[in-house]
Amino acid sequence: MDISLHYQAYGQGRPLVLLHGNGGDSGYFSQLIPAFARHHRVIAVDTRGHGHSPRGQAPFSIRQFAQDLKAFLDQHSLAQVDLLGFSDGGNIALTFALQYPASLRRLVLNGANLNPAGLEPWFRLPVALGYRGAALLAGKSAWARGKEELFGLMVHEPTIRPRDLAELSVPTLVIAGTRDIVKPEHTRTIARSLPNARLVLLPGDHSIARKTPKAFYQAVEVFLLAEGETTPSSVDRGKGKVV
Repeated sequence: MDISLHYQAYGQGRPLVLLHGNGGDSGYFSQLIPAFARHHRVIAVDTRGHGHSPRGQAPFSIRQFAQDLKAFLDQHSLAQVDLLGFSDGGNIALTFALQYPASLRRLVLNGANLNPAGLEPWFRLPVALGYRGAALLAGKSAWARGKEELFGLMVHEPTIRPRDLAELSVPTLVIAGTRDIVKPEHTRTIARSLPNARLVLLPGDHSIARKTPKAFYQAVEVFLLAEGETTPSSVDRGKGKVV
């Protein structure tokens, strides 16, 4: 890795690594960290070119971010962790899991998608327009080049096929909002394609972890503290309960 990722660490216990979304930073989880830190060693990471982590010279891609995470875990002697990723952080987490499954004990995917087509059209259109506009100005503006990179992640990535998930046996919680920017059926496809996953839909939008932190924490903590494998489940959409 050509850079050192910035991170914050809190609490004691099994390591729980948190990955924020596109254009954000580890502060996204500020309302959840104190609760998680009661039972876990919480490690909130700023990904490459986000927050306080430098951009470096390596490609700006989901795969590169996953490789950065592996280098980070090796650097800090973290042989196996629980990993929670939100939005593009979820895409990084899933890409990481496919590459390094032995590094994970449990995986939480919040608002992740397998490909850009999994996002709702009302969200994809302004992102595509923003990407085109930034690309036109990228040669004249460092700010525009940065926006081009960020929008480009959502326009072009990730590129994961449902069948790629068939061999991933890591216990996984797929959790999203009922009004998420990820299409509901796409979220269900992710859960169905993972052989050891459960699905929870909580009332709310893409930012359920920030807007309804108590409900989000309870759903995730039950999963993280459970022993053994998980059981594929259906969901009560109204209350967000696994049934």
